[in-house]
Amino acid sequence: MTTRVPAGGFAAGSAQYRRILSVLALGGLANFALIYFVQPLLPQFARSFEVPEGVTGAALSAATVAMMVGLLLAGPLGDVIGRVWVMAGSLTVSGVFTIACAMAPTWEVFLTFRAVSGLALAGLPAMALAYLREKLDNAAHPKANALYIAGTAMGGALGRLAPGPLSELGGWQVSAYVLGVLSVVIGAVVACALPLDRPGGTDIRLHDVLFGTFGVLRNTQVALLCALGFAAMAVFVGAYNAVSLRLEAPPFSMGSESAVVYLAYPVGILAPAVFRGVADRVGRALVVVLGLVAMGAAVGVTTPVSVAGVLIGLGMLTFAFMGTHAILSGWVVDRAHRLGLSAAKASSAYLVFYYAGSSLSGTLSTHLWSAFGWGSVVVWSAGVVVAGLLCAVSVMLLQRRG
Repeated sequence: MTTRVPAGGFAAGSAQYRRILSVLALGGLANFALIYFVQPLLPQFARSFEVPEGVTGAALSAATVAMMVGLLLAGPLGDVIGRVWVMAGSLTVSGVFTIACAMAPTWEVFLTFRAVSGLALAGLPAMALAYLREKLDNAAHPKANALYIAGTAMGGALGRLAPGPLSELGGWQVSAYVLGVLSVVIGAVVACALPLDRPGGTDIRLHDVLFGTFGVLRNTQVALLCALGFAAMAVFVGAYNAVSLRLEAPPFSMGSESAVVYLAYPVGILAPAVFRGVADRVGRALVVVLGLVAMGAAVGVTTPVSVAGVLIGLGMLTFAFMGTHAILSGWVVDRAHRLGLSAAKASSAYLVFYYAGSSLSGTLSTHLWSAFGWGSVVVWSAGVVVAGLLCAVSVMLLQRRG
């Protein structure tokens, strides 16, 4: 769709503003649903593919590791063919390979399809925040960023809540079929409904692909914000990956009804707007510190053998994480923009660290749970939170120095 963009970008409340936000929120929903629908299904994968529970975390990590590679490719590719086509292709290809996952005959083939899906999934999140920054005016951007992150939160909720009921209809494969088709459909909507951007028309150079994204890390604040994205995601995914295995084991011994804990996830949908409002009053750095502390406390709340405690703790964790991520993802793009750096590369660098946290912690937490129990997951989370707080304090000190 070709639409002329005003010099300062579309203003909040305009028809194009609403269309862009609606479509990108849908894209974020499909994207996150495809990434995380495997989390509540880890015990089913262990049974279906006859693999140990400790290795099932690879169902998520295979996708997120591949996404890190895809994020390096997405920025240069977007400069050549345009951000809209990258986002539309991302949703379409990942949807097709998610459908293929349902047909995988072995665990190895399943992980291969998940990796290809993850490689494609990188396109939308890498482009979305930069696209918003370029198409909307300065006043509209913070709210738009929060609404986009809320869309991803809805996708995370869908990805965690839908698989339980869908698997009752015909196994975990039904979830892959349904969410894969949904992604393909939304990919077509993105291609047809978003105002097209003008590609730069330059060739993709190997040096830019391998090193261009990380050039923004020369700025210390940008680098620290990326490290904070790693920390927040590591705590979040680590707890969610391990909790599905914990609830199936004694003393909980829950089956498919363990999906009830994922009802905590929709709480996070409201977090981006709440955190944005607080940040407007006290500053981004302090809000991030509070968010990290709340995440650490939330994992601690899940420790007692109580379904209610696990539900409350995961609700706190989801709210704190979604709010913190909304602040960080918008902050790193805005910081790069103000420094004259590439907003797309800053967004990609942040997401590389973000998904590195997911990949490392997603796999490590399931191994920790299998070997040492839930206490080891809590200790791991606490250590990551402390490291994140050190990064946040460093950002605050750099800000005071100007």
